[in-house]
Amino acid sequence: MKEVAATRGFNKLCLSTLVAVFFLIAAGGIVRTTGSGMGCPDWPRCFGRWVPPTSIDQLPADYKESYSALREKKNQKFVSYLKVLGMSETANRLSSDKTVLVESDFNPVKTWIEYVNRLLGVVVGFLILVLVWQSIPIRTSQPNIFWVSVATLIAVLFQGWFGSIVVSTNLTTWTVTVHMLIALLIVGLLAYLVFATSSNSLVVAPKGTRSLVVVCSLLLLTQILFGTQVREVIDKLVSSPRTTWISSLGFEFILHRSFSWLVIGFHFLLIWRLGKTTGLKALSSALMGLILCSFLTGAAMAYFNVPAALQPVHLLLATICFGIQLLLYFRLNSSKKEVLFG
Repeated sequence: MKEVAATRGFNKLCLSTLVAVFFLIAAGGIVRTTGSGMGCPDWPRCFGRWVPPTSIDQLPADYKESYSALREKKNQKFVSYLKVLGMSETANRLSSDKTVLVESDFNPVKTWIEYVNRLLGVVVGFLILVLVWQSIPIRTSQPNIFWVSVATLIAVLFQGWFGSIVVSTNLTTWTVTVHMLIALLIVGLLAYLVFATSSNSLVVAPKGTRSLVVVCSLLLLTQILFGTQVREVIDKLVSSPRTTWISSLGFEFILHRSFSWLVIGFHFLLIWRLGKTTGLKALSSALMGLILCSFLTGAAMAYFNVPAALQPVHLLLATICFGIQLLLYFRLNSSKKEVLFG
């Protein structure tokens, strides 16, 4: 009975952590939409404080110059890392781009939006620390749970460090994309922990269904990447009237919009394949509903001049869909499930 209780408790912790990550991704979307990414010019503190300022009077007169100099120093260290990894062209481009050192004007609203986002990140970090701590007693009997928990912690620590790079490079577009991909990796690791500690039995579906789930996941990931490309173009249009944004978008937007039909088509095929599979109807129905909602929010942004409120919702729906896809895959992963926690 103690083992069953421990399993249930750990599963709830995993699920709560995954939900917290989704909230963090939504908060990140709000930060991006409101242009608050540089609300705090340093990391992990904000303007050198653990509690950020509320007025420009609380900052020194030369705060722009001082934080710009700090960012340049950090960027040069990051450039050296890129060169070691063989990314010399990217390193030289970043080193020569002086626009990344331009400091934004202090805006208390944007500062606190970014600060709340960081606080959510701290909450997620503590939850994952608890995950690792709770997995230590079963590291011998269930090493997969322990090592995936450790991998999740490492991914979160790396994400935190890379978040500082995103700030120091003044939201350079490719770093924002990498930041998003790491978030999806964390979602994947937590989805596995949710599956591995649940009491749900594995399901045998029609042959080829697992492969179809993989295809749908790859299509969704590709669509998310296309969306980041559209977002990069929109970032360049923020100074122009919002009503001109859609008409100013080029091939990236057309590709993203057209590719969505392929994503929907393959998901309809997946749901049809899973239609008679007992035990997966709830997950598959939720996936299809969220895919359609994601499609509708994307269409609404296209027809209503990219409403700021819809952008983080659109991103959040896509990431939740990715998490559900992984849960489906894991449930179809074999014909027999191990008894966890001994």
